Amino acid sequence: MPPPADIVKVAIEWPGAFPKLMEIDQVSACACVWSLANHDQFALQHADSSNFYITEKNRNEIKNGAILRLTTSPAQNAQQLHERIQSSSMDAKLEALKDLANYSRDVTFAQEFINLDGISLLTQMVESGTERYQKLQKIMKPCFGDMLSFTLTAFVELMDHGIVSWDTFSVAFIKKIASYVNKFASDISILQRSLAILESMVLNSHDLYQKVAQEITIGQLIPHLQGTDQEIQTYTIAVINALFLKAPDDKRQVSCWDLLCSLESVCLLQHVIRAQRAINNEMAHQLYVLQVLTFNLLEDRMMTKMDPQDQAQRDIIFELRRIAFDAESEPNNSSGSIEKRKSMYTRDYKKLGFINHVNPAMDFTQTPPGMLALDNMLYFAKHHQDAYIRIVLENSSREDKHECPFGRSSIELTKMLCEILKVGELPSETCNDFHPMFFTHDRSFEEFFCICIQLLNKTWKEMRATSEDFNKVMQVVKEQIMRALTTKPSSLDQFKSKLQNLSYTEILKIRQSERMNQEDFQSRPILELKEKIQPEILELIKQQRLNRLVEGTCFRKLNSRRRQGTAETSWSDFLLSLLSKS
Repeated sequence: MPPPADIVKVAIEWPGAFPKLMEIDQVSACACVWSLANHDQFALQHADSSNFYITEKNRNEIKNGAILRLTTSPAQNAQQLHERIQSSSMDAKLEALKDLANYSRDVTFAQEFINLDGISLLTQMVESGTERYQKLQKIMKPCFGDMLSFTLTAFVELMDHGIVSWDTFSVAFIKKIASYVNKFASDISILQRSLAILESMVLNSHDLYQKVAQEITIGQLIPHLQGTDQEIQTYTIAVINALFLKAPDDKRQVSCWDLLCSLESVCLLQHVIRAQRAINNEMAHQLYVLQVLTFNLLEDRMMTKMDPQDQAQRDIIFELRRIAFDAESEPNNSSGSIEKRKSMYTRDYKKLGFINHVNPAMDFTQTPPGMLALDNMLYFAKHHQDAYIRIVLENSSREDKHECPFGRSSIELTKMLCEILKVGELPSETCNDFHPMFFTHDRSFEEFFCICIQLLNKTWKEMRATSEDFNKVMQVVKEQIMRALTTKPSSLDQFKSKLQNLSYTEILKIRQSERMNQEDFQSRPILELKEKIQPEILELIKQQRLNRLVEGTCFRKLNSRRRQGTAETSWSDFLLSLLSKS
């Protein structure tokens, strides 16, 4: 008869005895094997490095062939360690804290230790108990550092189980942890755990955010990014992200701007992203979060409508016109001059590509992209003035239906870029999709826009687009941008180079190649059908072309000077004109 399903065959160890292969169902049966009394004082735990206890909740996870260890129960173990860490012997205390840091990863043990008010004991040791040992640092510095490291490790592991609320900690404890970020900067283990505690405090308690923000500044955190330890850099960025994520809206704008300037000054890209080693998943996630939080600062402008009556906002549009056309001296303020000025403004706003030529402020009342589009246009006009003037003048001299409207394009492009970068969305807890190029410039979004608006104008010309093709052009531009971003360019210049290789013609080739490489198109029936009907299709195309020549057609006659259509002629007339010239 086969054994019940809840009976498993395992190896069980017991100190001072030979391991035994057994079928187990309950802990008391194991205790009886070695004639142990007080069965409730013993428990099974995994014999691997985890040392996790076997409980009623997880006993079903035991597999056949597992190696278990019979040991003291979680309650007994917690009571013993609670007493040992209060020992007056430094060696005994150090060994007890080491064991506590190891056992605290197990939630069963953690619950028992916390029930003994163990968290309060550890916080008291951090607040005041370690001070008396600091006098001995010169003669026993390694011992002190290890002791503090194990204490903080045990605290982090116990709090990670979510049993105790973070709101219960005192200002003195927060001050002490914050001081370790600077005092023990050279001790990797203490610094790492101190940063982890600060991050958890900020993320799990609004009240603690206020207290932590008063004790730790961005300036104190930035130097930790300059080292070579990737874990310290990761924890540092995690604390920065937590501070920004929980910061009130009125403080977030100023704080993040200060951060960007600081990150640029210490060359974050050089110390973190371009280091000669692979970036692990956790670091990539924290950089992704920082990227998202940075771009989310644009949400306010993205969702702000332009007020057509706001003179300061209207002045921005006037500035765009002035830079583009270098406005001539204004006419006198006579009634006739006012009408002339309005006519001139309307003409220029049409050249700038606004939808509303009379009052272009109305173009920025849709959110998104709101005022963010106007901000981008002004940045482009001021920081890339030559490119801006070239685009505007080039399009204003084209035929009406072939001009690429700068104003409308900028508004739609800004909206598209916000969608691509998910501006306004909270960061995902699992995503690590960050782009190194956005950490190379303190105005990376604006520079990103400047590159993409020039791409849009270039693609428009390559497609020989008209106003009816506007949406098609935007789709192609989005595909060009997305394909360039997937290559993870390390700089904005490299991103621009990637776009150079993604012309409209290249996009068409890529699309065709991807379609042909799909499994459906490579199946045997499709290939056989293609081979069978190809001759017939080619013959049909040939016949249609001949019929077109016979029937004739009309096309535009081009003026050699302006390349504009001035008349229409038939295909046969065109052939006769060529023959007469020859």
